[in-house]
Amino acid sequence: MTQFLILVFGVLIGFIAGLRALTAPAIVAWGALLGWIDIDDKWSEWMAHPITVTVLTIFLLLELVTDQLPSTPSRKTAPQFITRIIMGAFAGAVIGSASYHTYLGLGAGMIGAVLGTLAGAWARQRFAEARSGQDRPGAILEDVIAVGGGFLIVYLAGLI
Repeated sequence: MTQFLILVFGVLIGFIAGLRALTAPAIVAWGALLGWIDIDDKWSEWMAHPITVTVLTIFLLLELVTDQLPSTPSRKTAPQFITRIIMGAFAGAVIGSASYHTYLGLGAGMIGAVLGTLAGAWARQRFAEARSGQDRPGAILEDVIAVGGGFLIVYLAGLI
């Protein structure tokens, strides 16, 4: 994979982390387990282990549930924002590690996470305003975009 493509896929998977923090690492782990991204004999090889995939999938499902709760803090608060940046950086680094460009993927993932966090918050707010303040349809749509888009990104990253 060329450095340009690592930047593209790193930003895209980081964007997913901006929407849902734990979705990006879980999906990257699934991509590694399914052989979509080749991380054999690399530092990130442990992401393809079934236990890692199981734990991250459980965290992903818990995140999807807790996001529906009214007590969930805004993604733009410092702890939430920082977590999304870290998860985006990590997921981007794993994708980059497939081509020995870990740091390039890490930086791209960070940028994507910032973009995804801000764009996701903006879009969800606009969607809720259009729905007379109902946030749940927007949250479910965001979940579908994050999970579906994440799998598409990792699958395409593996093809190239």
